[in-house]
Amino acid sequence: MPEFAASTVHMKVPEEAVSLPVRVAGVDLHEWAAEAAARRVGPGTPDPKLRAALAAELREAAADSRERGPVTALSYVPEPRLGELARIELSALVADDTYPVLSVELLQRYLAAPTADSYRPPEAELRTLPAGPAVRVRHAYVRDVGRDGLGTVLETCAYGIRADETWGLVLLTSWQALAHTDALCELTDELATTVRVTS
Repeated sequence: MPEFAASTVHMKVPEEAVSLPVRVAGVDLHEWAAEAAARRVGPGTPDPKLRAALAAELREAAADSRERGPVTALSYVPEPRLGELARIELSALVADDTYPVLSVELLQRYLAAPTADSYRPPEAELRTLPAGPAVRVRHAYVRDVGRDGLGTVLETCAYGIRADETWGLVLLTSWQALAHTDALCELTDELATTVRVTS
């Protein structure tokens, strides 16, 4: 087993976020999403179309996050009628034969590498967090480019956190609502300070 398997990772969950069942086996996503949407919408909103729309979005979010196998994943839904504003995922990275030592510099190269989809160059800066030394990277990508050459801009704010020399964590928030960029970066900054690792 990897060394990090003996550790417990904690992170604050915002009140407006829905925890996605990415590591729970045997969960019926249709049933789970219907219940989660009803809880997030609240009993004071009797509109069944709103609950159904949010349930469909949460179901898709859970299925999408499951493919990446994060430690935890959240759908950030401050306004249920507007659906998911951002996705928040916390994942583990483990050193291997190619990279036997996990360093902040390695995390920076991993998170700040430009891609063919990059909308603008990544912005990286070193930080110190309670969970360990870290790098914060902001990036933007263009996705789903059509025949007309237009696409959707996806923005991300990520923290690569070095837990020790054998493993680390990546906290990644992603969104398409560009008007909320500053607030979502602030949210990511706040969440990064709540990450704790205990043995």
